[in-house]
Amino acid sequence: MEKNKNEAVEQDLSEILKVRREKLANLQEAGQDPFEQTKFQVSIHAQEVKDRFEALEGQAVRIAGRLMSKRGMGKVSFCDLQDKSGRIQLYARRDEMDEAVYNAFKKYDIGDIVGVAGEVFRTQRGEMSVRCKDITLLSKSLRPLPEKFHGLTDKELRYRQRYVDLIVNPDSRRNFEIRSRFVSYLRSFLDGRGYMEVETPVLNTISGGATARPFITHHNTLDIDMYMRIATELHLKRLIVGGLERVYEIGRIFRNEGMDTKHNPEFTTVELYEAYADFNDMMDLFEDFLSSAAMEILGTYQVQWQGEDIDLSPGWRRLTMAEAVKEYVGVDFMAISDHAEAVAAAKAAGVDMDGVEPTWGHALYECFDQKVEGQLIQPTFITMHPVDVSPLAKRSPKDHRLTERFELFICRSEMGNAFSELNDPIDQKERFQKQVELRAGGDEEAGMMDEDYINALEYGLPPTGGLGIGVDRCVMLLTGADSIRDVILFPTMKPME
Repeated sequence: MEKNKNEAVEQDLSEILKVRREKLANLQEAGQDPFEQTKFQVSIHAQEVKDRFEALEGQAVRIAGRLMSKRGMGKVSFCDLQDKSGRIQLYARRDEMDEAVYNAFKKYDIGDIVGVAGEVFRTQRGEMSVRCKDITLLSKSLRPLPEKFHGLTDKELRYRQRYVDLIVNPDSRRNFEIRSRFVSYLRSFLDGRGYMEVETPVLNTISGGATARPFITHHNTLDIDMYMRIATELHLKRLIVGGLERVYEIGRIFRNEGMDTKHNPEFTTVELYEAYADFNDMMDLFEDFLSSAAMEILGTYQVQWQGEDIDLSPGWRRLTMAEAVKEYVGVDFMAISDHAEAVAAAKAAGVDMDGVEPTWGHALYECFDQKVEGQLIQPTFITMHPVDVSPLAKRSPKDHRLTERFELFICRSEMGNAFSELNDPIDQKERFQKQVELRAGGDEEAGMMDEDYINALEYGLPPTGGLGIGVDRCVMLLTGADSIRDVILFPTMKPME
């Protein structure tokens, strides 16, 4: 039954494609090839007509967009025209325009792109509309749009054919409008605080700044392998050494790892660094930025995400990782000093320690990761991470097992990561060396020793606060999107067979 249905759909599509190409051929034979149109002077967009209707009523306008529906087709025709701002109704009457133009218009298809000259008016039913005086076919749609009541509902097809998704799904268009506004606000926020936007290399001779698996490519002229960046961190901190003091980069990051609703192999982050600041300053900045972004873009601190009501009002909770584990799991790691005892306590709490280094720091981290993170719904800063899992963060002067680091969690998701940056070149080199040794014979690309970065630190990195924010995750939060693919215009997809 399903096979017969699919065959019928394919036959219908084949017939539609044939008819539309025949219409194009007829237009071309008549010297009216729409693809020869090069320009149409637009004076206004759909939403502006509605917003300024009282002032515009009776005024001549020129508007262009895609035909999304057609009604009538006798002496009077009604259509919905969609442009970047929204939709407006077109009213076309045969005795109010050139008859040949009207007759040609009657043959246009849903999906065709037209330019309209007319005047603003309100129909007898009160609909704000444009009364058409002239209609020009600017581009012929040779494929039909998805059925109007159901739109493009196949998620995989939406991601593969984002161009169609944007045409027929207003929610998708809204997501990317919010994304654009978010990035614009991010730049404005940081520029207003004296940060300088910079650009650093995407291709590197060493994979560094994080421990993710990189994408590897080959530079033909130099005859060397190169790595697509997995972080922007080490280059940006070199700039702090150089005296720029406050820098940021909004850029694409590439990690050759798994794909799920929260991860895409290429994603966008902003990393920022501020000299003479620490991780507490970064917490204040992050909270101020994300809460004010919600108010600026959505007009509220209240958002819904992943089935939860989230309150982004300033005043977010701050807990050390050990405090969080004690509160949610009942294990007081600060009262434990021995590595074996810490691992035993973690196992007793039901934490899987297989394949994990048997240290106090890893036991604490795994307790948090496996037992606490999934319970954090409202915005919560988790601070003071173990040094064992924080190779680029400065040790806490109060407890050298811990670092001045935080991650922000909202609705079980990590939104950003920040440090008081490690500026001791000797300590940094030792941590890099430990990473390399741990991965010997395994992921050779992970945790490579960046000798030039050590060299930079030896010139002197001032006390510095650093923050990395996942732009895609933040946009998911503000749009209520369940999947990262809903906020990336062209997400990575497996090729169709």
